[in-house]
This record gives sequence, structure tokens and C-alpha cells, in this order.
Amino acid sequence: MQKLALIVEALTESTADLAFGAPVCHVYRPLEYAAQAHADYLQRYAGLGAGILLLGMNPGPFGMCQTGIPFGDVQNVRDWLEIGAGVEKPLKEHPARPILGFASTRGEVSGRRLWGWAQGAFGEADAFFKHFFVWNYCPLAFLEESGRNRTPDKLPKHERDPLFAACDIALCELVTELEFQHVIGVGRFAGGRAQRALDNLEVKVGTAPHPSPASPAANRNWVEIFECALRDNGVGLPV
Repeated sequence: MQKLALIVEALTESTADLAFGAPVCHVYRPLEYAAQAHADYLQRYAGLGAGILLLGMNPGPFGMCQTGIPFGDVQNVRDWLEIGAGVEKPLKEHPARPILGFASTRGEVSGRRLWGWAQGAFGEADAFFKHFFVWNYCPLAFLEESGRNRTPDKLPKHERDPLFAACDIALCELVTELEFQHVIGVGRFAGGRAQRALDNLEVKVGTAPHPSPASPAANRNWVEIFECALRDNGVGLPV
């Protein structure tokens, strides 16, 4: 786990001084203020032999921003992953998006769907993480004045390029260290970034639908279409 800690530390440092202009007014960096919770996640689940990485986009305001865990819906992280501490306050907090950590009572739909699927398919968390690991490509969340979440793909090029360069390095190092055979981008953005970043590595890269409620398809039967996409990418599931 020491090498993973160094990868996270380097990603945290390489993105710490990046500047982002309007309409972004606050940047949340959960690898900093939720460092202990994220370290607990890596320590407990990153070394169980998973061959498949599920790659998300970036922290959601009611998910990883609160818990430090990718797709980190509070209830699922606390009750299924059994991680429930290690979150402090960011240096600059958006008044409309306070960081309450595991005291937050608002759930994240995407996280509830992803971890709910994992629990339904595998039962125990350890069983899931022997096959899959979950990580976010970008460790930062971007908030506008209204509190609206601004996704990384909407940033201007001069802000995206240094950010994506740092994220690409971390992703390559993570995939190499944990020896993943498949990387599945959860959503087109993550799949596209993985394809670019991992082009020189011997790893299969694919895309599966994101569980966001913003997607009409995800609101109809996300589990079915997600599992179908996994099978289409050569990823087997327990019978």
C-alpha cells in the first residue's frame, strides 16, 4: 500500500496549486480534507487482487466530497464499506455545499446505484473488491456560485490540460501498480480519458453507462444496461 499512498500523495500535490477561474468559485479537494477516509479505503480494499478498475469522473458534492470515497454515498460507505470517519473541513467551503462528512443526511444517487449493484451482485464488500476496484479519474470537484457542480470536461482548455496531465500520470501508475487487466470508464468521459491515458499500456479499456439520474437510460434500468456493457467489454460477473 506504500506505493499507492505515494501515487495519491503525488496526485494531491500536483493538483494543489492549479487555479480555476469563473464560473468556478470553489474547488473541493477530498484527497486533502478526507485523506484518512481515503487512506482507509485503499488500505482495506486496494490489495484484494481485483483485475478490473471501474473509473469514475470526479467527486460528486454529495458523494466523494463528503466521504473521500469514489461514488461515496454516505450510507453505502458507512454501512457496506464500513468506513465512517476521517473527514475534516476544506479550507474554503461553499455555503450552499457544506462538507458534513458522515453526518451528511443527503445521499448521492449515482453512488447509491453503483454500490447497491455491487452489494446485490457480490454480497460482501471483500468479495466485490476481489474482482473490482473503484477510482475517480479526477480528484477535484468544481462548484459554481449557485452551488452547481461543474464537471471537468466543461473547464477551459488552459485549465483542463495541466489537470488532465496530472490525472493521466496517476491513472497509469495506479493501473501498473495494481496490475489491472480491464479498465471500464463509468461514463463516456472516464472511458475516453482512460483510452488516451493508457494507450501505451497492455490493458483493455471500455466504457459502461454512468448511473447518474441525469441520464434517462440510467433511470429506467441502470443495473441491466450496466451489466450488459460489462459483458460486452469481456468482463464476467458472478452467476
